Amino acid sequence: MTLVAELELPAFDYTDPSLRGERFHEEMAAVRAKGWLAEGPYGYIALDRESAEFFLRTRSAIFPGMKIAEIFGVSEGPLYEQMKRNILHVNGPDHTRLRSLVNPALSPRAVERYRPEMSGFMQELLDQATASYGSDGSVRCDFVEAFAKPYPSLVIASVMGAPLEDAPKLHHWSNWIQRQFDAGSMATEREEIERAVEEFYEYAESLLRTRRESPGDDLISKLIAAVGPDAHPPDRLSDVECINLVFNVLVGGVDTSQSQLAHAIRLLAEHPDQWQRLQEDPSQAEGAVEEALRYEPITPFTARILTEEISYRDVTFPQDTIMMICAFTGNRDLGDEVQQDAERFDIAAAPEGGRGRALTFGAGVHYCLGANLARLELQEGLAFLATHLKELELDGEPEFGTISGIYGLDKLPVRFRR
Repeated sequence: MTLVAELELPAFDYTDPSLRGERFHEEMAAVRAKGWLAEGPYGYIALDRESAEFFLRTRSAIFPGMKIAEIFGVSEGPLYEQMKRNILHVNGPDHTRLRSLVNPALSPRAVERYRPEMSGFMQELLDQATASYGSDGSVRCDFVEAFAKPYPSLVIASVMGAPLEDAPKLHHWSNWIQRQFDAGSMATEREEIERAVEEFYEYAESLLRTRRESPGDDLISKLIAAVGPDAHPPDRLSDVECINLVFNVLVGGVDTSQSQLAHAIRLLAEHPDQWQRLQEDPSQAEGAVEEALRYEPITPFTARILTEEISYRDVTFPQDTIMMICAFTGNRDLGDEVQQDAERFDIAAAPEGGRGRALTFGAGVHYCLGANLARLELQEGLAFLATHLKELELDGEPEFGTISGIYGLDKLPVRFRR
């Protein structure tokens, strides 16, 4: 066995703020060509699908959230309490118990009930975006502001059982709280992150009281049923656990869906043949979502820290080694028969056609809690837009965000006809 520190590995700095857009693609292709493992600023990067699956699924690795808290001296206060109770940082039987309580409300069948509302939200946003037309009859807008940003917030408000007029506040809190996973933001914006956590806790506690008095067919009402006197120990959910599960759904379901929807529309606008294919058959929205998740994952890197020494591919990784699992390159390992198509964006190339399911939602016990909701939200959004827009094209250069944390678009200028 060879100790990982003894290997001569290519270096890759995933904290470089200039890594975005086409340059990000080029740099990732270059480092992947050198092997399956690279060295980063804080640990090592697993670059192929097999190693990514291994480090995401092994029980000898956990999400390093509390290590982040330690590094930045977060030892008390709302942010610390949130990090300590975040389901990402809970492991073992407690993690299994919490997931078993929230999973039924986010199962494929359960989230189907939100499909009409999703379509309704898109209709409202389209009406707002097309309130005025250009002299040539076309509509110009920033897709991020007009559609991608408000849409997931409205969906999450509906799922939570929150008033729809609170959607902008939910987006604001989610956007700030999500920055706890970005080292740069934790170093420079911690006060704002702390404030957002505290404000959302107060809001969620109030919403919990409202839903307890007047339950509905929403996530919080379903979780309250697991809190109440009819729930059976040891499965009973505490109020604190209930609020933190709602917290997880909010933080995990707004910026992520916003960013993935924006990237999907960008890719379709850049590939007119694919947009035409979707327009001709909106049922291909499912394939378009899967291809967008594969081609431009908004979580290009996911962190794990080893809880014990492990060996993999004749390499020894010591305890406390930080591993960054790269979904971007892992998603491009398609198998020998179709590997030449890895850089081809094709909404008809479903996973069963040789392209493995994207690693964008993770894998293993910490597989994304809201993956079913996110997939449906994206599918409904793309199907609606394909049905109601024509001549979609970019109306300027997209402005890419950084790959640190959630990789999104700051602006996406588009032009279309209704």
